Amino acid sequence: MMLVKVMFYILAAIALGSALYVAAAKNLVRSVFMFFVTLFALAGLYVLALADFVAVTQIVIYVGGILVLILFAFMLSGRETLEVLQQQKGKFISLSKLPAVLLALMFFVVMFVALRQVNINDADWVKTAVAEGNIMKPDTVLVESIGVNLMTRYLLPFEAISILLLFALVGAAHLSRKEPQA
Repeated sequence: MMLVKVMFYILAAIALGSALYVAAAKNLVRSVFMFFVTLFALAGLYVLALADFVAVTQIVIYVGGILVLILFAFMLSGRETLEVLQQQKGKFISLSKLPAVLLALMFFVVMFVALRQVNINDADWVKTAVAEGNIMKPDTVLVESIGVNLMTRYLLPFEAISILLLFALVGAAHLSRKEPQA
């Protein structure tokens, strides 16, 4: 159990550190690659939470799809656009960003207080589920039920997300297209 805690804290530190670097870095190339590290650290956290299917889905969809899409848009964007983005002056925390920073801090305070006060074993819905035997054990196989639900009950949202990703790909290709010189 101690090894799992150490692995959790290491992966959480990697995820938080790389995510903060992505948000604060001025170099877009380094931000994209640190985003890659963040997504892999999150997949590692999913594995530690015994959510192997979610971890593989994280890697396949986000690392294999979204990150490649970001790299595609980045590589095909014009040099002028990238230079303008990198030359923007501004501090990480400035007066213009104060409302966003305050909102984020309030969110973290609320989350911290809520997590400190909650006792999940005393929740009524947990007691009811344990009394009825409606619990999942680590050896329960849910991949089949995920596949069945994804292709039956959740087919419309699944297809809507695929169309949204297609629009993102078409938009990235359109933005990266070079305009003819007059």
